[in-house]
Amino acid sequence: MTIRVLIVDDHSVVRQGLRMFLSLDSELDVIAEAADGQEAISLARKFKPDVVLMDLLMPGMDGIAATQAIRQEMPDVEVIALTSVLEDEAVIGAIRAGAIGYLLKDTKSDELCRAIKCAAAGQVQLSPQAAARLVREVQAPERPEVLTERETDVLRSLAMGKTNKEIASELYISEATVKTHISNILRKLGVTSRTQAALYALRIGLVRLPANESDSGFQ
Repeated sequence: MTIRVLIVDDHSVVRQGLRMFLSLDSELDVIAEAADGQEAISLARKFKPDVVLMDLLMPGMDGIAATQAIRQEMPDVEVIALTSVLEDEAVIGAIRAGAIGYLLKDTKSDELCRAIKCAAAGQVQLSPQAAARLVREVQAPERPEVLTERETDVLRSLAMGKTNKEIASELYISEATVKTHISNILRKLGVTSRTQAALYALRIGLVRLPANESDSGFQ
């Protein structure tokens, strides 16, 4: 099954470069390009992409506002934020807005393709450095609605970087049931993305950061 991708960046040369890299992977299909946040929302409505690669700093409506609008209106569309600087406060804003993760613009093409596929599968993967920073910044409500035991199991697996398919296999339930549980988890925690839910799991000690900084995902 081909993953439908929408590229959003105000620089045409960046969009062209991304399209070229992604076209080399037969599992990815760039369905449209947008030059600003407002156009991104319009094209997301029209084409219903699986993943949006979202630049953050753009004239007019920026990537953070566009991410929030897309995630609120189209929760099945995952957004990966793109930035030139890891420490940029805009990255934190994007995660708050509902992005499933973020990449630096110098990410290698194979890593970019892999990240898109992970996002499409609902897989949360944050580097230990990024997670340690984000867990302090992205806060869930102090008194969220209590999760059921099964929802807690799903949250733990989600926070460990597992895909919906892997969670379903591990818990002997269907992928549709996993999606339902995740929707309930996001609603109860008052967050808008799997990444925020994973950071909440880290904050309450449900999972921990890996000791090895080269590891991906949480333990």
